[in-house]
Amino acid sequence: MELPDETGKVGMHMERRIRAVIIGAGMAGILAALKLKQRGDVDFVVYEKAADIGGTWKHNRYPGLACDVPAHCYTYSFARNPEWSSVYAPGDEIRRYFEAVTDRYTLRPFIELGVEVKTCDWSEGRWSIGLGDGRVDRADVLIAASGVLHHPNIPRIPGMDSFAGALFHSAEWDDGATVDGGKVGVIGSGSTGVQIVSALSTRAAKLVHFSRTPQWIMPIRQRHYSDEEKASFRADPGNIDAIRFGDKYQGNLRRFETAVTDPSSDEMREIEQIVAENLETSVRDPQLREKLRPTYRAACKRLIFSGDYYEAVQRPGVTVEISPIEAIEPAGVRMKDGTFHALDTIVLATGFAADRFVRPTRVTGQGGVTLDDAWTGHPTAYYAIGVPRFPNFFLLNGPSGPVGNFSLIDVAEVQWHYIDQLIDLLTSGAARTIDVRPDAMAAYESWRTTEARKTVWVTGCSSWYLDENGIPNTWPKGFPEFQTAMTAPRLEDFELAS
Repeated sequence: MELPDETGKVGMHMERRIRAVIIGAGMAGILAALKLKQRGDVDFVVYEKAADIGGTWKHNRYPGLACDVPAHCYTYSFARNPEWSSVYAPGDEIRRYFEAVTDRYTLRPFIELGVEVKTCDWSEGRWSIGLGDGRVDRADVLIAASGVLHHPNIPRIPGMDSFAGALFHSAEWDDGATVDGGKVGVIGSGSTGVQIVSALSTRAAKLVHFSRTPQWIMPIRQRHYSDEEKASFRADPGNIDAIRFGDKYQGNLRRFETAVTDPSSDEMREIEQIVAENLETSVRDPQLREKLRPTYRAACKRLIFSGDYYEAVQRPGVTVEISPIEAIEPAGVRMKDGTFHALDTIVLATGFAADRFVRPTRVTGQGGVTLDDAWTGHPTAYYAIGVPRFPNFFLLNGPSGPVGNFSLIDVAEVQWHYIDQLIDLLTSGAARTIDVRPDAMAAYESWRTTEARKTVWVTGCSSWYLDENGIPNTWPKGFPEFQTAMTAPRLEDFELAS
């Protein structure tokens, strides 16, 4: 590769072999490993703290777990899966898909399981990686593929330690808990809470959904693929692409993107009409209907996609509780209005600490600055990929990346296309270090926050999208705009040192 030197002249550079460390063997880590293996000019290793691969699809295994993106759209572009059982795949099937991809591309020899990355320190032009087993690795490139939703958010409810039954977070499912025929409480009304309630509504004798903040529900139709459909997917991959790139899915995606970035749009009015009609027509009891009616605009929080939640909460033995919780007692949950719910099991479907990213791994860049220092207030990254003063450090699905009801696989793939071009500069010898310029970071963040203030996410709700100042810490435009931004790096926004 040729680049201008400091005199403005173009010169040839000596190619060199570099080493990379990838943190995490979930969806993004598997992608990075596969792409580096295909390059063939980078030595690399993946460190995964868990006992197996799969990331969030390995950790989460609660009843009802599924992806709310259609299965054929939540798939690597290079690894179609004609065997998906249903339109929306269950969690264990998604985990097996990632395992199959890992095995198909022979990636396991590059993955070390049960090894936590504790520290990453930039010193003498390379990364020094301290591992939980006491070893220290060295690498030219550090890739954080640790994901967003992997640190359980545990609420502080008085009396939690006193509960006599099983109490656990949804990401730490207790197989020994009394569920079938028992009295179960589910705290939390996001996608996880809705999925668990739907799944347990026919299994528990008593089920209470503690849903202080009701959610707008976008109706979906779940169905299993027939043997004939699977055979057609095997015979012609174009039949899979017709789903992924067809008018229905892409049209829904464009409608959602326009709606959230322009709350006054016709697309937003259409979404609001759909979810309002879903509530009105699906819930017979007017009192329950009002319990389930949100007080904020649709998509201000992440939309919940479900085809059976409203049916589930109308089943005998199921109660929706929107009053505040006073305390947890040994035998159940006491509400502020005095109501008491006797329970055997309490599930905390309370989400994750979405601002942690690669932390608690301590990452220290140039001059001793840490990510905690750089992210004082809220996490930031240039186009969700790089942080100034952290050379050769790249994030997949990092801070300010696209979020919403679409595939994060698509996000990671276009990000890798961008990162891959930066790695080209390192392997070609055109640069030894690549670092985001602070002024470029500031300009990006100024633009991003200005645009984010125009979105539906600031129209009057609280959500994990918002930073401490109430500004969405997200990409503020549609996915096509993000794809365009990921086409090629603006090298003037980076400091390249040779």
